[in-house]
Amino acid sequence: MTDDQRSALEEFRAFADAEIAPHADPAHRAQRTEPAVVKALADTGWMGLAIPAEYGGLGRDAVQLGLLAGELGRACSSIRSLLTVHTMVAHAIGRWGSREQRERWLPRLATGELTAALAVSEPGAGSDMAAVATALTREGEGWRLDGHKKWITYGETADLLLVVGRSAEGPTAVLVERGTPGLRTALITDLIGIRASMTADVWFDGCAVPGENLLGRPGLGVSHVAGAALDLGRYTVAWGSVGILDACLAASVDYAGRREAFGAPIKEHQLVRRMVSTMYADRQAARLLCLEAGRLRDARDPGALAAASTAKYFASTAAVRAASDTVQIHGANGCGPDYPAQRLLGDAKVMEVIEGSTQLHQTGLAEYAFQESARARRPHADAVTADAVRRDR
Repeated sequence: MTDDQRSALEEFRAFADAEIAPHADPAHRAQRTEPAVVKALADTGWMGLAIPAEYGGLGRDAVQLGLLAGELGRACSSIRSLLTVHTMVAHAIGRWGSREQRERWLPRLATGELTAALAVSEPGAGSDMAAVATALTREGEGWRLDGHKKWITYGETADLLLVVGRSAEGPTAVLVERGTPGLRTALITDLIGIRASMTADVWFDGCAVPGENLLGRPGLGVSHVAGAALDLGRYTVAWGSVGILDACLAASVDYAGRREAFGAPIKEHQLVRRMVSTMYADRQAARLLCLEAGRLRDARDPGALAAASTAKYFASTAAVRAASDTVQIHGANGCGPDYPAQRLLGDAKVMEVIEGSTQLHQTGLAEYAFQESARARRPHADAVTADAVRRDR
């Protein structure tokens, strides 16, 4: 990391420890994020960490965004989720929005005056985003929106929703403001993890969407708009999983050093040490994968897509293993609400589902492997073909 990135990490860590971590367990139990916590994050300016300075953001690099996501994920995965969805929408507007849209929305997203959420998933459309059925119908100069979105992170409180619906041209993205007639939401409770993330059902009953709220061209809502947003989301979720690994390691080391069994601290037992050593190695490896994904993203390297997918796959699966072992190290205490182990296990499992399930990434990473192998063989095949041509002559 650069000196600026190290300095930013120290600042992010101090903030997370002071302003986020103390609220994590109460928020988990209450199943909601208190507005004061959101305000504390907004007051730092970090809601606009990755938004260009010309639109009121801080214009920081992808590595710093990842470091922030990691520290928030260590302290509270629900708050990390807010950073993820908010930044995804801002990124989509910055990438595909018109000049007028960028000037209208990005400054207010940068300050946290507005919070944003991505509304793509439906009861019958999750990983298969192209299967969205929410209807977008042209009405005069604008659109009529009808349908039902589900599992929308911070959908209960977001001021601005990036919605992907189906128009005559195909999946299409529009921006819908809180307070639009016909928009209603309902909080989803008792989730396995990220229980404070204000996840909601969202219904659109004849919502009138102005024509200027169309984001990108009709038909490009998944392939371009949501695709760009989800690539960034995958990256910050990977870092959030590193944060969970950090939290699991810290909780396990602390508990194993204090808890005694059979006349000695349990940290002296070999099988406990095995679990802790695996957590430590996984945390180090996941962190390095995320740093590489951020470096490639900042360099606009084509390999950034595969790197982010690799980081998300490895970090999220490692977080589940670590959280399970954290519960095991805590024993019965890990099953109850008085220690963070229970919360960490539920949060970690969610990481394997969101921004592309583990199985979706396994399929994609296998394809990357086949493509790499084909590219590696091609120069040899070309040389063999050239030699055969020379012989024929």
